[in-house]
Amino acid sequence: MTGKILVFDTTLRDGSQMEGMTFSLEDKKDIVSRLDDLKVDFIEGGMPQSNPTDEGLFSDPPKTEHAKLVAFGSTCRPGTHASDDIGLNRLADSDTEWICIFGKSWRFHLDNVLRITPEDNLALIRDSVRYLVSKGKKVIFDAEHYFDGFIDDKEFALSVVRAAHDAGAEWITLCDTNGGNLPTTIGRIVAETKDIVGCNIGIHCHNDSDLAVACTLAAVDSGARMVQGTINGIGERCGNANLCSVVPDLMLKMGYDTNVDLSKLTFVSRAISEISNIAHNSSMPYVGSKAFTHKAGMHIDALLKNPQTYEHVAPEAIGNRRNYLVSEQTGKAGISKKLMDLGMNSDDKHIDSVLKHIKDMESRGYQFEGADASLELLIRRECDNITPPFRIPSFRVYIDEIGGGVIKYESIIKVSNPSGEIEHTASDGNGPVDALNKALMKALTKFFPEVNNVRLIDYKVRVLDEKAATAAPVRVMIRSTDGKEQWTTVGVSTDIIEASLIALADSMEYHILKKNWREQ
Repeated sequence: MTGKILVFDTTLRDGSQMEGMTFSLEDKKDIVSRLDDLKVDFIEGGMPQSNPTDEGLFSDPPKTEHAKLVAFGSTCRPGTHASDDIGLNRLADSDTEWICIFGKSWRFHLDNVLRITPEDNLALIRDSVRYLVSKGKKVIFDAEHYFDGFIDDKEFALSVVRAAHDAGAEWITLCDTNGGNLPTTIGRIVAETKDIVGCNIGIHCHNDSDLAVACTLAAVDSGARMVQGTINGIGERCGNANLCSVVPDLMLKMGYDTNVDLSKLTFVSRAISEISNIAHNSSMPYVGSKAFTHKAGMHIDALLKNPQTYEHVAPEAIGNRRNYLVSEQTGKAGISKKLMDLGMNSDDKHIDSVLKHIKDMESRGYQFEGADASLELLIRRECDNITPPFRIPSFRVYIDEIGGGVIKYESIIKVSNPSGEIEHTASDGNGPVDALNKALMKALTKFFPEVNNVRLIDYKVRVLDEKAATAAPVRVMIRSTDGKEQWTTVGVSTDIIEASLIALADSMEYHILKKNWREQ
């Protein structure tokens, strides 16, 4: 190892400034628990003086085993002594050992925002840090806009770092607040600042140029020993440095040591997306569901022989997993691997048959990369000659306007079981697909009571040929759950209702049959 790097997570403070992001008090406590389990060093919980949620968090801070909870605020206001500043006193009174405060390090902000002299700004910084230290706090000082300030007036920017350091700040974090600097610039300025001032340096980068991770690594390479960022890179404007990339880069690529438990990184990343009520970015390096997903046949063939052929790290190292997609591009190796995963015979006859069927269906607009359940049904139909548990001889959907602009949707459906019994039902719904889904479930419940547990949780429609306008075929993908597992099915037709019914029927069939498959 080449040294120890401290990890400072600001998901709950800087991350919460992302558009549309709101954390409740319970959300914050949940995230603190998960970050502590990940073993980050610091968790910046928010500003206890700014809102009731953060005040609630710091009035009764959650217990942590590994991480230090940090309260955030600013230096005292111009014209106010630190001991009289309401914000600083709330920080001083908070039940946390560590405090992070920010101050200006770019003269442009002094002239256009604070409208105070450089000397007054330095006095604010010294007074604020000394006051918090006198109250028994350990202080991290964030030098806001440091790199822009350094480029504009090097001596002033350095004087800000000296003032905070001399007043007792244990760490000085250099901030690329506007996210506009290049990694080479960040690295050069960090090295120069460390040489001249000789303090403990942290780095805080925003992602406005899509370089936050690269700039953070450049800063570490030049002497920074604390990295600040957020889980999944969330944050104001374009976000912050993504710790889900920064930390594995530091540990797996650069040889640095951190306390972070990498094996839990993917789980924590996805859990925080769920708590934040945002879709997890499947394309994220390391922790995204696509990060170790392979489609090309030649790639899969090579990976089966040695994963290092097309993977830069082992997915298990960050708690992720390898996934092989099955498509017309996959080739025999991918089909063989899928058959083995399902515990089925993977001889050439079965492989050729499945591959031919997949290519035929994809030529008609089907796509199985994200439709795990429909793919398994296709394979088992082709290789095991499974008997469908039900058929749908007919269905109808009625759409009627009943006055006042109100539209009524009703579906009538017939379902038969392998013995030839028929159940004929009808159901209303909020739309045609909802009515169809309810009618299908009502009919199937007579033969298969277990479908009562199934719930549709996502519905996507993709037009496959925009030039064909209203005559274009559509692909419908449906995600379902029984409360324990989730699965996705697909249907294609020039009729959106028929495409939806194909996907719905696959979903029900998969749920009915999967128990038997697993018991075999």
